[in-house]
Amino acid sequence: MNTHSTPAKAPRPKIKDKRQAILDAALKVFAAGGVNGVPMPAVAEQAKVGTGTIYRYFSSKEVLVNELFRERRQLKRDLLFDGLDRRLSAHEQFRVVWQRMVHYSRDYPDTYRFLEMQDHRPYLDEQSRQLEQTFFAPLVAQYRQYQQQGIYRSDLRPEVLMAMVWGAFANLIKCEREGLLVLQPADLNAACETCWSMLTG
Repeated sequence: MNTHSTPAKAPRPKIKDKRQAILDAALKVFAAGGVNGVPMPAVAEQAKVGTGTIYRYFSSKEVLVNELFRERRQLKRDLLFDGLDRRLSAHEQFRVVWQRMVHYSRDYPDTYRFLEMQDHRPYLDEQSRQLEQTFFAPLVAQYRQYQQQGIYRSDLRPEVLMAMVWGAFANLIKCEREGLLVLQPADLNAACETCWSMLTG
């Protein structure tokens, strides 16, 4: 008689909000490995649910990516622009948003990396693309207004100016993340003023 029994597999802990747990897990694994490079079972393992459970909440990987994109894009908008004092000068507003960008990139590194990635773009549906437009359109309008007021240089389209500033910031954070430099507060302040000078000419 075999007295040795196979130990029972430990049950998964109960998760109060499985849908949010799946979104949080997807953010973590997508930020680390890219959307294309991560299969759904890896998301399930991170979320501590079965792969089939994911499909009860999200019918496909595309649906999951879009839900995550919209959630994280809204968070970014709130972090950067909520409560911004419009009575401040253009320069002071720029400095405040710059500092918020710094904190956002460091306090929410997975969100920052996920939204900066390009391989999730082919997955985005019309609703997500419209959300992207609602994020950028007010910024472009503000840049154009500052050009008309003579604050920002007018020899470049506002979309180009905005892309140049965001690109400079994103490259700084990328270099720090890859260990090429360690950004000190003085570096970030100087970079902020350099980008302001680029905007104002």
